Amino acid sequence: RNSIPKVEKVIQILPLGAVRIEYINEIKSAVKKFYGYDCVVLQRAEPTSDIMARSKKRYDADKILEKYNSKVCRIIITEKDIATENEQLKSKEWGIFGMGYWPGTTCVVSTDRLRKKGGKLVSHELFMERLGKIALHEIGHNLGLDHCKNDPRCMMNDANGTIAQVDRERIWFCDKCQRQIKK
Repeated sequence: RNSIPKVEKVIQILPLGAVRIEYINEIKSAVKKFYGYDCVVLQRAEPTSDIMARSKKRYDADKILEKYNSKVCRIIITEKDIATENEQLKSKEWGIFGMGYWPGTTCVVSTDRLRKKGGKLVSHELFMERLGKIALHEIGHNLGLDHCKNDPRCMMNDANGTIAQVDRERIWFCDKCQRQIKK
């Protein structure tokens, strides 16, 4: 386990649409265990058409962050798929697990892409571990950490659209990320 600097911090959890309480509780538990921060759950926000991606089949993560940006630390969780533009892949709607302002105070996580691997459903335990990792990763961005290239097991690695990378990571920061976050 890493030792994250102890700061009196509370992170808001904002459910976007219907979100299972056990998913919210998993994020609360992961945040408390890893960062030592308490969480408060806000009343759920009802999704509106202005946050939909071009296809109208999923949400646009950039629009979510812009709409629900906050001056206090906030993680938005949704069970609906989210996407962003990926210029390198020339994709206007690239499906992602999560996105966080770097640095900033707001991030979003979707449970949608965490349920499967190779088209097959994964165990509930693996799904919940993935959810915790993605939430902690996105909060890491909010705290000023960029994607890590130092150690493939570091939780701040860029998943590059693959759940396999998320599964390789540990709930852990490499020495470089650990030093950076302590600053």
